[in-house]
Order: sequence, then C-alpha cells, then structure tokens
Amino acid sequence: MINRVILMGRLVSDPELKTTTSGISVTSFRIAVDRSYVKAGAERQADFFDIVAWRNTAEFVCRNFGKGSLIAVDGQLQSRQYQAKDGTNRTVVEVVADNVSFTGERREQGAYSQPRESYSQIPQPAPSYSNGSVDDFQEMPLDDDLPF
Repeated sequence: MINRVILMGRLVSDPELKTTTSGISVTSFRIAVDRSYVKAGAERQADFFDIVAWRNTAEFVCRNFGKGSLIAVDGQLQSRQYQAKDGTNRTVVEVVADNVSFTGERREQGAYSQPRESYSQIPQPAPSYSNGSVDDFQEMPLDDDLPF
C-alpha cells in the first residue's frame, strides 16, 4: 500500500519547537498551498494543511523556516481521533513529515540566497547519472564474450 504526500507551500505562522515529556522534539505547523486552477475574474484559492515534524526534522524546521517561508514537505497522511473537552469526538488529518527542504529563496541577513540544505529521516537514493554526460562513461569492448 502507498501513503505518500508531497506538498509545497508557505508557512502560515512561525513554527514553535516543543518537547514531549520523554524529551523528543516536535513541531506542528500549517502551510498554505495555492490551487492551480483559477476562475476568470476570481482570486486564487489556497488549501491549508496541518504538518507534524518530529525529532531532528522538527528542529530543522524551527531553525530555518518562519511565517511566509516556502517549504517542500514529503511525508505520510495520518488521521487520528480524540475526544474534545465538550465530549464530542473529533478527527484530525495531518501530514507527518519525513523530509522537508527549502524550495526557493531563503532570507539570510537581509539578502536572498539559493537553498543549501534539507533534512530527511529517510535514506536518500544513490545519485543517478541522468544528468551526466557521455564523458562520465567508458567504452566497453565489443566482442562475443559478454561478462554476463
């Protein structure tokens, strides 16, 4: 089964780092993601998504992102239920972030610079040669004795 969510949007407010009673870092934040379709003469609509990041990912988000920052989030959709103080049952749907990264310009001492880092709890795939050139490979001799 597949449960992957990839979103790119802007933080609605500054993320706040919290710590659980067992000392684990966590942050919750909301991002606004513009819809691609706009009716003629209408304003662009946005959808708002709740994101939860744990441990080093949470620390990375709180250290590097603030209100209005453009962020890319890769994670899993999760739903949970709880009982509110008034006794009603509530359901929350949120994205649990596995990987977050810069997606555009990053404010740095009053200037803008290109993104330089990202954080992931998932091992990244090995680099590919999809952007390589012919010089990255060497010729194999053409003979009838194939190595496989």
